[in-house]
Amino acid sequence: MPTENRELQSSSFEAGTLLLAPEHLLLRGGPVTGHAVLVQDGRFADVGPAPVLKARHAQHTPVEMPGHLLMPGMIDAHHHLTQSFGKSLAYGEPSEIFRRVWVPLESSLNDEFVYQSAKLAALESLRGGFTTACDAGTRAKGEIGAVARATTEAGLRCVLGMICNDGGNESTAEQRSAIRQQAERFLSQWKSDPLVHPSLAISIPEAASDEMLAAISAMCAEAGTIFQSHVNEHLAAVERSVVKRGLRPLELLAKVGALGPQVLIAHGTLVTPSELMLLQRTDTAFSYNPVASAWKGNAVAPAHLMAELGIRFGLGTDSTRSDAFRLMDAAEAAQKFAFSMAVGDTSAGAGWTWLDHATHEGARAIGLAPRIGEIAVGKEADFLLVDVDTPELCTSVDLVWDLVRLAQRDQIAASFVAGRLRLWHGWPLDWDARALMRQVAQTAHDAIARAPIQRLHPVAAEHKRRALAAAESLAGAAAAGAGR
Repeated sequence: MPTENRELQSSSFEAGTLLLAPEHLLLRGGPVTGHAVLVQDGRFADVGPAPVLKARHAQHTPVEMPGHLLMPGMIDAHHHLTQSFGKSLAYGEPSEIFRRVWVPLESSLNDEFVYQSAKLAALESLRGGFTTACDAGTRAKGEIGAVARATTEAGLRCVLGMICNDGGNESTAEQRSAIRQQAERFLSQWKSDPLVHPSLAISIPEAASDEMLAAISAMCAEAGTIFQSHVNEHLAAVERSVVKRGLRPLELLAKVGALGPQVLIAHGTLVTPSELMLLQRTDTAFSYNPVASAWKGNAVAPAHLMAELGIRFGLGTDSTRSDAFRLMDAAEAAQKFAFSMAVGDTSAGAGWTWLDHATHEGARAIGLAPRIGEIAVGKEADFLLVDVDTPELCTSVDLVWDLVRLAQRDQIAASFVAGRLRLWHGWPLDWDARALMRQVAQTAHDAIARAPIQRLHPVAAEHKRRALAAAESLAGAAAAGAGR
C-alpha cells in the first residue's frame, strides 16, 4: 500500500457527504483534471471544475487526492456468482462444461454454501474493480435470496437472474403457469431494492418452450427489467437447436417474439450476418465474454463490428477471473487476434471502445443506464479511486488506452457503491473477508467431491507427468530403433 506521499486514509471517506478532488476524473467524454465531485445521499450531487465546487459547497472540506483517478465502477455484464469457487474446474475443458461441471456442481449446493460462494464472488468482483455484476441465474436448489443477501452484505450491486426453464415444448400448462407465478413474485419482491435488481433468465433457449420464451421476455419488458439467456455460444447447442426446432437459437428467439430492448443474450460468439441484423433491428443487447472464449475454446464474438453497428453490449467475466482491467485488455486482444490483424487494423477499438463498454455502455446493456455507469449528476455514486502515480502510468500520454493495457487491480485504492466505501485497498472494513475465505475453502472441496462432475482434462501436475512420460517413451523407442 503506498504511503510516502499519500495522506489518504479510509477515515477520509466517513462523512455522509463527500467533496472529492482527485487529480484525474473520468467523465463520459474522457479524463479531465482540475475537477471535483460532490457525493451526497449515495449519488453524484454535483460535478464540475474544482474551484467552482469548492466555492459552491464551502461547508464541506474537500478530500484532495493527488495521483489518483476517480472513475466509474466497472460492470460485469455476465456472471455466475455461485460458480466462481469452482472456476479452476474449467481449465483445459472443451465447450459446454455446464453439462458436465456446472449443473452437477450447482445442484449439490445448499443454501449456506450458495450464500458463502456468492459472497466470495462479490468480494472478488469488488476487488477487481466491478461495482455491479449481472448474474445469469443459479441452478442451485436453494433459495435465490441467499445470493441477494450475500451481494448486499458485500456491497456489490447485482442484477439477479431467476431461471425460468420449463424443459421445452413438452412441458405442461400447469408447469408453465407455476413458473410464471414464481417469476412474478420474484420481480415484485426485489423491484424496490437499492442494490438488487431482479431479472428473469432461461439458461439456453432449448431449455424452454416457445411459449415460455415469449412469456418471460414479455414479462421482463413490462416490468422494465432484463431477460437473460445464453445464445449461440457453442456449436453443439446451435446444431441441437437446428435439429430439434428447425432454427438457430437466436433465430428461434426472434420467431417467438422474444428479442427486444429488454433482452440480454450471453456470448453470441456464433452469429451470422443476418443474426447481427436481428440484434440491431430489435435493439437486443449481448454480453461479450472474451476470457470465456479463451478458457472454454468458444469462438470470439465480433464485438468491434457490433459496436460499429450500434448493437448494445457490455463486457462479462462469465465467472472466469473478476479483474476488470484484465477483462478490458482481453476484450481488445481477442478482437485483434480474431479479426483486426487480418485486415490490418492496428487500433482494434482504440482503447476507449472497451472502457466505454466496461462502464456506461455496459450499464445500457444490463438495463441500468439511468442509474449507473458514469460520473454524472443524479447517477448513483458507484466509483473507484485508482492510483495512477505508478511507474507504468506516470508518463502516460493516453490515460484511457493505458487503463485498458497497463492498469492493474492492485492500483484500486477504494471501491464505492451507492456512495459508500466498500473496499479499501482490496479489503472490506466492516466484515471479515478472511474468515469467509476459510469457510469457503473448508467446504468447497467437499462440494466438488460430492458432485457427479465429469472433467475431461487432468490437473496441470498430472498433465505434465503424462506428457513427460510420453516424451520419455518416444525417446526410448527412437533410441531402440537407432540401435538396430
